[in-house]
Parts: sequence; structure tokens; C-alpha cells
Amino acid sequence: MSSIPVIAIDGPSASGKGTVAQRVARQLGFHYLDSGALYRIVALAAKLRSISWQDESALAALTPTLDIRFENNQILLNGNDVSEAVRTEEISRGASEVAVHPALRRALVDLQRSFRKTPGLVADGRDMASVIFTDAQTKIFLTASAEVRAERRYKQLMEKGNHANLASILQELQLRDERDRQRAVAPLQQCEGAMLLDTDHLTIERAVQLVLDQFSVDTE
Repeated sequence: MSSIPVIAIDGPSASGKGTVAQRVARQLGFHYLDSGALYRIVALAAKLRSISWQDESALAALTPTLDIRFENNQILLNGNDVSEAVRTEEISRGASEVAVHPALRRALVDLQRSFRKTPGLVADGRDMASVIFTDAQTKIFLTASAEVRAERRYKQLMEKGNHANLASILQELQLRDERDRQRAVAPLQQCEGAMLLDTDHLTIERAVQLVLDQFSVDTE
């Protein structure tokens, strides 16, 4: 399994790591794992079943019952397209809240590792390099300031016709960053050996190229 290359990209919410990871995967012909979507899916499924995001045992028991698939740029939960539903600000908050539970994280480990298939995998999240794929060939910590990330999220929501408040988005991102950094299990952090990639002043295209360049160096 370790012979299958992995590019692990970690970073805070709205840093652009998902977009970068998808484009890198497309250029290399690799599989793609949006690990954050798994936590969003659990948060959404819990809400639909009236399970509290603080109920660790119920969340851990719920997870193995879910049929989760990524197909044709769609996220499918039990056969239903939930691509938009899992991207709301409420479910983003829920993903951060459920992610603090050790039992749930354990339930998702094997599922995440199952995405490692030939010819390779690009995985993005918060603990891809530090916990899930510690032997990844390339480790990236992709970040941006909270202000830049809030502005990006605001523009995305407005372009989709959704109501958005920049100040509220910034506050929520800052609170989520704090939760992710302070959680006892797999906190958000730049792990040893990971390249820091600050995208405050980078285009998506430039960020993608820097990741590809690093992968080329790491696999020489």
C-alpha cells in the first residue's frame, strides 16, 4: 500500500486546499479525497436524524451505516446528491463540532485510507499528513489569513445567490480555527516535513504548480 503515492494537503477552512487538491489530482490522474466532506456528511446525516453533534457515541454508531460515494463531482449520501447541502455555513460549523470526537474520528480512519488506490491519491483535510497518511510522499500545509479566507467564502456564497455577511463569516472562521487547533485529537497543525504554502497572494494556478513542483522533487 505504501508504494501508492499520496499528496496530503492540510489547512484551515476556506484556505483553497480543496480546489488546489482537485486540480492537482486531475493533472496527475490521481484519485481525490475530500476528507472534510466526510465530517460534513456525518454532520448532515446527524441533523437529518435529530442526533446531537455533541453525542459522540451516537455519531460513531451512525457513521458505519452511511453509504458515502464521490461520483462525477457529486457527493452522494445514501444515493442522494448532498453536494450543496453539506456546504452550508451551518453544516460547516457542524463538521468542526463533530470532528472533535475521538470515537467518530476512529470510525472514519479506515474509510479515509481506503481511498488510497493506484495510480495515486491527493487527499485534503486537517490531519491527512499528520495522522491518516503519515507516509505520504508529499505533505503540504496550505493556509491563508482569516481575512482573506472570509473574503473568499463571502464571494463564493454571493456568486451562488446566497445571503452572506462578511463579518459573521470572519468570526465563524476564527472560532472554527480555534476549535480545530485546540481539539485533543488530531489538531490542525503543520506537521514535520510539510511544506508551508501561504496563498494570500497566490493564484490557484500558481498554488497548483507549486504543489506539483514539490511532488516532482519528492519523487525524484
